[in-house]
Amino acid sequence: MSNVSSKEIKEKVKERYANIVNTRSCCGPNNKGTSAFKEGYDHIEGYVASADYNLGCGLPTEHAAMKEGDYVLDLGCGAGNDVFIARSIVGASGKVVGLDMTRDMLKKAEENKSKLGYENVEFVLGEIEDIPLEENRFDVVVSNCVLNLVPNKDKAYQEVYRVLKPTGHFCMSDVVLTYDLPEKIKNRPELYASCVSGALLKEAYIDSIKKAGFTNIEIVKERPIILSDDKLQTALQE
Repeated sequence: MSNVSSKEIKEKVKERYANIVNTRSCCGPNNKGTSAFKEGYDHIEGYVASADYNLGCGLPTEHAAMKEGDYVLDLGCGAGNDVFIARSIVGASGKVVGLDMTRDMLKKAEENKSKLGYENVEFVLGEIEDIPLEENRFDVVVSNCVLNLVPNKDKAYQEVYRVLKPTGHFCMSDVVLTYDLPEKIKNRPELYASCVSGALLKEAYIDSIKKAGFTNIEIVKERPIILSDDKLQTALQE
C-alpha cells in the first residue's frame, strides 16, 4: 500500500498531464514509459489526430459494444480521443460525455470539439472518485489507461456503477500487475502519474470491480508490457 497521499498523487497526475498537453509530448525526459503502453488508433473511424497524445494502453471503444443512440461516458477523456471515436459510433442520436480532472486537457478537448462541430459531445471537469453527474444516466462507460491513476479504486468503481443505467455496462483498458511492486516504487508519485505504481495486481483489480456490484466480468484481451524505464531502475537501486 502506497504511503503517498491521495492529494499528492492527484496533483502530480494533473501536473504531468498538463505538461503533456502543453508540450505535445508524452515521452520526454520527465514522461518516460508511456509509449510502451500505446496501441494504434489511426485506423479507427472517428479518430482525431489532434486529440491523440499516445496516452492509452488499449482500444476500449472496440470492445465496448456501443450502438447508435447510446449515452456514453469516457473517464479520463484527455483531449477527447475516445470521446470522438465513441461519437462516430453512437451518431447524432446518442451522446458522449468526457470527464477529466486536468483543465488543460479539457481546454484542448473543447478546441477539438469546436473544430468538429459536434453538438452531442460534452466535456466535464471532475474526478472519477466523485463523478459530478447524475445516477443511472449512461448505457456505456469506457476508460483508457486511467483507473490505475485513481488512488481509491473501490470508490471509483462504485461511481461507475452509480452512473450506469441498470442495463448498462462498462469497458476499461488499463494497466494491471502480475507481481507486486517494491515499496520504493509504490511511494514514488511521479511513477504513479506515469501509470506504473498505481496499478493493482490483476486479482485485486477484478475484486474492486466485484465489490462495486458488477457481475459478468470478462477480460476480452490481454497484452504483456515490459518496462525498461530508467526511473524504475533508479528507484530500485536507491
